[in-house]
Amino acid sequence: MTYFLIIAAVLWGIGWLTGAPTRARWAMIGALYLAVVLALFVLPEGHALRMSLGGSPGEWLLIGVAAVVVMAYRAGLSALRRRAQPTESEVANDSFRPAELERYMRHILLREIGGPGQRKLKDARVLVIGAGGLGAPVLEYLAASGVGVIGVIDPDVVETSNLQRQVIHTDARLGQPKVYSAAEAMKAQNPFIEVRPYHRAFDESCMELVAEYDLVLDGTDNFDTRYLVNRACVTYGKPLIAAAITQWEGQISTYKSHENGPCYQCVFPERPAPGMVPTCAEAGVAAPLPGILGTMMAMEAVKEITGAGQGLMGRLIIHDALYAETRSIRVKRREDCPICGHKHHD
Repeated sequence: MTYFLIIAAVLWGIGWLTGAPTRARWAMIGALYLAVVLALFVLPEGHALRMSLGGSPGEWLLIGVAAVVVMAYRAGLSALRRRAQPTESEVANDSFRPAELERYMRHILLREIGGPGQRKLKDARVLVIGAGGLGAPVLEYLAASGVGVIGVIDPDVVETSNLQRQVIHTDARLGQPKVYSAAEAMKAQNPFIEVRPYHRAFDESCMELVAEYDLVLDGTDNFDTRYLVNRACVTYGKPLIAAAITQWEGQISTYKSHENGPCYQCVFPERPAPGMVPTCAEAGVAAPLPGILGTMMAMEAVKEITGAGQGLMGRLIIHDALYAETRSIRVKRREDCPICGHKHHD
């Protein structure tokens, strides 16, 4: 073994001095290894050279097997890395500028997203309804993730009481419409995206706006708007990610009636009685809570666009921040739902 290591080191040194590629140097050492194994099988028992090589080919074969395993692992790892990297055609046709490639590299390295997934994010058009507590983290992370076109609709202006939790807004933008405040922050975060602000409430006249987008995220705080957004998404066959928060608790799900999942009104068929579900303004809300649920909304949006993982269709996630508990319950489509039920659309 000592002689083998000395000769291998000499071969490597010669290769280094002559500028031979690393692969060629390993090939020389591999040829030396095969010569040793062949000698052990060919030379008779007791031969001096065979004895100097250890006498038995068994341990050399084990070394060979270990080397093959290591090389196979390295080859597999390299293949995964190549798969995660953007393809040459993507770079060649300017799908991403060099600055974008560097910006999104942590996404591109993820096997579930990669270059094709980041391309889907760049091509996606997402409408976010509400630029308040839930909308703030949603908008920030969609912008950072590289969603190409982000629409945001909200009728309100930035108020001092918003700043406790609506982290996309700043004290310097008090009195400014939330959609323009959010757009300014998003463009500062990522200049490669397009932001479309709509300073108005979501009402009947906005229904057709949903048709222009691939995905809708609802972070509003009243049932009338939530039901209207749901109806628009069902009408135009758009997936809807909706969440709600109050005090210390929040819930989130993805609604896709066009894929035979429940719509929002399947899960929440009737408005709660007045006072049963107080708003944040009435009951208060822990500052990080909208960040938790809003970030979950953004995560589900990235998954929905790229096709990564398993979404929340058919599942309602309920998070209790006060006791750090999260649970999931199954939800189903209702045949008698007035919005998506089959008997209402036959």
